[in-house]
Amino acid sequence: MAGVSLKCGDCGTLLKSVEEAQEHAELTKHTDFSESTEAVLNLVCSTCGKPCRSKTESDLHTKRTGHTEFSDKTSETAKPITLEVPKNQSSDDVDMVDASTTGEPEEMVVPDVDLKLLEELESMGFSKERSTRALHFSGNSSLEAAANWIVEHEEDADIDQMPLVSAKSKSEPSKPSLTPEERKAKAQELKERARKKKEEEEKRMEREREKERIRIGKELLEAKRMEEENERKRIIALRKAEKEEERRAREKIRQKLEEDKAERRRKLGLPAEDPTAPKPSAPVVEEKKSSLPIRPATKSEQMRECLRSLKQSNKDDEAKVKTAFNTLLTYIKNAATKPDEEKFRKIRLSNAAFQDRVGKLEGGIKFLELCGFEKIEGGEFLFLARDKIDRAVLNSAGTELNSAINNPFFGVL
Repeated sequence: MAGVSLKCGDCGTLLKSVEEAQEHAELTKHTDFSESTEAVLNLVCSTCGKPCRSKTESDLHTKRTGHTEFSDKTSETAKPITLEVPKNQSSDDVDMVDASTTGEPEEMVVPDVDLKLLEELESMGFSKERSTRALHFSGNSSLEAAANWIVEHEEDADIDQMPLVSAKSKSEPSKPSLTPEERKAKAQELKERARKKKEEEEKRMEREREKERIRIGKELLEAKRMEEENERKRIIALRKAEKEEERRAREKIRQKLEEDKAERRRKLGLPAEDPTAPKPSAPVVEEKKSSLPIRPATKSEQMRECLRSLKQSNKDDEAKVKTAFNTLLTYIKNAATKPDEEKFRKIRLSNAAFQDRVGKLEGGIKFLELCGFEKIEGGEFLFLARDKIDRAVLNSAGTELNSAINNPFFGVL
């Protein structure tokens, strides 16, 4: 059976013609080619019509476009291969084939590409090597073709390597088929596509990072829970061991007492005590009633009694009682917060306002005296000396007053 392809003995690539073998030899420096009866795959995408020459290429196309349906047209395109050099092939091409197949060194140069298209691709963010490679293999046809080539071959290992061709096969680049306006629009479209792809990738990475943060957080919480659980178990075991140690110590002391008791009975000539005999119960000792003195009422209790007497003696006038309590609270607060100002520590007993609010009510003046106020100048003033201020007493007085004001049941019983 005649061969339908050429197979590279160095890398195993199948090639459809001598021309493809020549291009492959230029790019890879491989020189071992032989005929093969294995046809080059021709998988055509049913959605967009793109031909793929290998399963790897079709998988890559599916990954990039989402197209999954392919038609196998290998048998339709498979033709017997001819090893003759085409008649219209130039002498330079013949020399190139001879040089590649004989393994003679050849001068390799960077292929000429359209400089305007190269500049536009570089302005879109692609490297010079990648842009040059895309323009060369897309035939310098258009900006769109070059960009599509980059997208389809993005994962190639040599995509960022500058392509090299034989100096003899170097040819002038083709002119672009797009107008400047079309190139500008296409460049904008490609930039937008690249931007969207970058945004999608960033969102995907953010989701992955969030998942990782959640996973780490759960692991930390679980580790903390396990640590607390282990600490709790350790404390329980420690307490159990301490209780057991105490029990053994008590048992040891009890045994020692029993031994000492038996030794004393032996020395006295008494018979050993029968452990099974019932032990006499301890006599009931009548508790003596102690005649302790009655504890005197504390100053806080005396203050509370003054306030209770004041409220009960004026139970029909709730407003007067509340006014008296608030007035007393003001006197106490001023004395406690401004002890250096004498006017807050001295009260004229004949003052009409004082008499109406506190002075003539039962328990009012006595409450102030319990707080440290004393009558001076023949009973004309109530005065709290600076050196007799007791903050603890004043705080207790404030507490009792606040309780009397806020507790609706104060003084009811």
